[in-house]
Amino acid sequence: MRQFLKQTFASTIGSLVGLFLFITFGASGLLFMLFTLAADEETPSIKDKSVLVFDLSTQVRDSKPPANLAQAFSGKEQEIITLRRVLQSLEKATKDDRIVALFLDGRKGSNPNGYATMEELRNALKKFQGAGKKIIAYDVTLSEREYYLSSLADEVIVNPMGMMELNGLSSKQTFFKGALDKYGVGVQVVRVGDYKSAIEPYTRSDLSSASREQTKALLTDLWGKFLDTVAVSRELDADKLQKIADDKGYLEPQEAKKIGLIDQLGYYDNVVTKLRKLTEETEEQESFRQIALGDYADLTIRPAEASSNASQKIAVVYAEGAIVSGRGNIETIGSDRFAEEFRELREDDNVKAIVLRVNSPGGGATASEVILREILLTKKKKPVIVSMGNIAASGGYWIAAGANQIFAEENTITGSIGVFGLISNIQDIANNHGITWDVVKTGEFADIGSNFRPKTEPELAIYQKSVDKVYKLFVRKVSRYRNIPQEKVKEIAQGRIWSGKKAAKIGLVDQIGGLESAIAYAAEQAKLDNNWQLEEYPQQHRFETEIIQRLFDVKTLESQGKIDPITAELIQIRTELENLNHFDEPNGVYARLPFSFEIN
Repeated sequence: MRQFLKQTFASTIGSLVGLFLFITFGASGLLFMLFTLAADEETPSIKDKSVLVFDLSTQVRDSKPPANLAQAFSGKEQEIITLRRVLQSLEKATKDDRIVALFLDGRKGSNPNGYATMEELRNALKKFQGAGKKIIAYDVTLSEREYYLSSLADEVIVNPMGMMELNGLSSKQTFFKGALDKYGVGVQVVRVGDYKSAIEPYTRSDLSSASREQTKALLTDLWGKFLDTVAVSRELDADKLQKIADDKGYLEPQEAKKIGLIDQLGYYDNVVTKLRKLTEETEEQESFRQIALGDYADLTIRPAEASSNASQKIAVVYAEGAIVSGRGNIETIGSDRFAEEFRELREDDNVKAIVLRVNSPGGGATASEVILREILLTKKKKPVIVSMGNIAASGGYWIAAGANQIFAEENTITGSIGVFGLISNIQDIANNHGITWDVVKTGEFADIGSNFRPKTEPELAIYQKSVDKVYKLFVRKVSRYRNIPQEKVKEIAQGRIWSGKKAAKIGLVDQIGGLESAIAYAAEQAKLDNNWQLEEYPQQHRFETEIIQRLFDVKTLESQGKIDPITAELIQIRTELENLNHFDEPNGVYARLPFSFEIN
């Protein structure tokens, strides 16, 4: 009760403060603050012979969440830019005579992006390089994520006091069974699929053999792609790179240069001198003529509504996060919200094709089916193309299966055709504190929904029947829409995850390619030639978003220190537990990956 009152009090105070601000300042006050802040900053411009600067710590997402006051005041925002905005900027910079080079700046922190996203960025960087423009990369501690992009640079420079990581990929899973046992929380599971490991954090203290097998196979594919890509860029042998990972793991910059992984040792001022020469800088100053990628995008990419006079449109719909019932929020895929979006796009005669960009570990089976239904109805009127991002698995694959064509990168994580139900009870923890229950009922299963006690065997059989039904439905849908015999689907299902490379071989994916490839294919299928424009959904209220984003810019990070490793781990645990909020399915059956599936 004390905690409840504390939270209620804090919420009330926050609401009163917000109300006070709007009453005091009103819209005119906010605008005044906006223009005051704008006046304090120098407006960026693109000067002749400039270097485009790409900060490797920038988070590249499929869609940018709207700015909000809570984030702004907490100082937890970081620079976020959408994938299409980066790709468009690099494409324009490739043809822009004012841009003479690109600088990959790794000084500000680690690269937070997935390997499939980086593959798309890498392809765009290669086109920039193919136009005869130089790419220079600099870092202090060069991890594999940064190196995946930096390895293609004309010059890779590392601080002499730095370090280079080349030790392979790993995936860590956190387990809560011991804690649940300790506190008397019981968990029962019904599932279909030997590889469906999403429930293991609550039922085991370590990985099952099936989970370990599929994770090892996936990491092997992703690591193989990494080795082959780097080997080609650096003109090295992939086997030699593997030996370095096995024997050393971490390299001193001097050793990395000797092997040929990097080109030079140097400090940032050395890099600045090099870039000044590229820009033919003559003025006495400490920096070089440059423009940040985000600023370049703001100056060169016009809003979609003004980009073309064409009435024909291709809609890109972003599906990021867990799939949940209802409308969801900015971090989830709400089935009702997405169904509504597809209905509107289906009835819009100007929209000639839809590209669904999926970046989701899955979620509720019913919610996934609601979205799939709308996709199938839409497909009858216009092409629906799926582009898979870093992860499109389980429920994420459920909604993708019905598309006309599926694109994925080789290092996309997909598949996981399987379902489960997770049933918890608090009997032990309650009994240990003197709390007991008794029940009167008119039917054997009248209190089957109670979480005060474990489920009986007959009750578990009912749940299992429901899970089996959903799994068979999942298999039938994949078989039908992917044109794969059911027996074959059963072989590749069982909840097993696959890399995009393997998924293409077994028929779960049609083509290897990124978002731009999917958009081009959609235009081709709709026979649009070059007479069309692109619109992205869900759409944000541009004016409100710009004001808040401007008022509470990502520069709030400048006053924040780096998070220490222990705090970062505790935050990760909290995030995983918060994912339990996504267990909102009416029938209690879920199609999703383990909550924590990070690759390091």
